[in-house]
Amino acid sequence: MAQFVPIPVSLPDLEACAHKGQAGRLLCLCGSVTMPGAAQLVLRSAQRAGAGLVTLAVFHPDVIKSVSPSAPEATYLDLSRSKDLFAGRLPQEIDAHPHDVRVAGPGLGTGGSTRALTAALVSSAFEGPLVLDADALTVSATEPAELTACRGPLVITPHPGEATRLLGRPVPQDDAGREEVAKELAATTGSICVLKGAGTVISDGEVVFRNGTGNAGMATAGSGDVLAGILAAYLCCCTQGFTPMDAACAAVFVHGLAGDLACDEKGVRGVVATDLIDFLPAAQKAHVEGARD
Repeated sequence: MAQFVPIPVSLPDLEACAHKGQAGRLLCLCGSVTMPGAAQLVLRSAQRAGAGLVTLAVFHPDVIKSVSPSAPEATYLDLSRSKDLFAGRLPQEIDAHPHDVRVAGPGLGTGGSTRALTAALVSSAFEGPLVLDADALTVSATEPAELTACRGPLVITPHPGEATRLLGRPVPQDDAGREEVAKELAATTGSICVLKGAGTVISDGEVVFRNGTGNAGMATAGSGDVLAGILAAYLCCCTQGFTPMDAACAAVFVHGLAGDLACDEKGVRGVVATDLIDFLPAAQKAHVEGARD
């Protein structure tokens, strides 16, 4: 039986003298020419979730042109001239760029380059947290056990369709069935699995939590991209006493709470993904205050 996500899981405080590097450096491998909005949502949500320095790495410079006006605080890494993926290697520019956490998948597409990138990220010597979402999960569906090669903490965030592809069978709709799926996926991939949906389930293969925030208005394009950005930002906070599981639970809870605040104002049919980002500061403030009470 799953436990509900514990509200007291709060983010570590920033030191009064902290600089942007100490607030977390995040590298995002997201977006494409046809789906630049996914990158925008990941960047903006990560920034609002407190990541100190967010960098978007892309394989086509036009993505930077599309995204940068809406995310002027971010930095950008143009990988369009790199040939490393063709040789089965991670672009050297990625390893050379200082960062603490990686997030990959939203808006990349499901072509061969995404498959090569995901494989290179998983087999990399990088020991920081890695979030795999969306297209990075779809291209991993043929051999999900290969994700166990990841050297650092791995968090996967499948929706039911992606979970079905990873499992090779449909995901049950009942709570108990979804909890078992999250446990199985976590065990199979060596990850923390965030199985999205009404009552999102989080599991490390043993412990299972079920989220109590969120509403049907969040069933909208880009909502998962926002969660990926929040989660990646919170993983930047992982220290002794604040674990990747804590980060996953806090991200899911706050993401749902932002959706509840948006729904209160916009109505269940009026919520779009950017509303979640707009209400994220208020949701985080309420979460922190609730954790301290």
